[in-house]
Amino acid sequence: MTWTTLFGAVFFIVFGIWALLWPHNFYDTVAEFPPFNLHLFHDAGAFQLGIGASLLGAVLWSDAVFVALLGGSVAAVVHAISHVVDRELGGAASGPWSLSALALLLVTATALRVASRR
Repeated sequence: MTWTTLFGAVFFIVFGIWALLWPHNFYDTVAEFPPFNLHLFHDAGAFQLGIGASLLGAVLWSDAVFVALLGGSVAAVVHAISHVVDRELGGAASGPWSLSALALLLVTATALRVASRR
């Protein structure tokens, strides 16, 4: 089970980084459904990284709440960054701010969970 979980973590992290950093190559190789949408692939990369972080965290730590917060924090931070970077592509003007606030909330909760375990 551990190896399968690690395989899943690596899979999601690799595909998440690929979709996030090289979205055109990802689209040409994997997706190929029209039309290409840069922000969609940035978001897909963000959420795949969150899933990968959760799977990796589950192998490394037994605290389910921490692992869930870790995955949520990774996805939320990268998602907020993608909305800041892609703000000229459309979407609600409040997106970068509201998603950054959510990311900050989750990162704070993660840090508090770590601090409470010491």
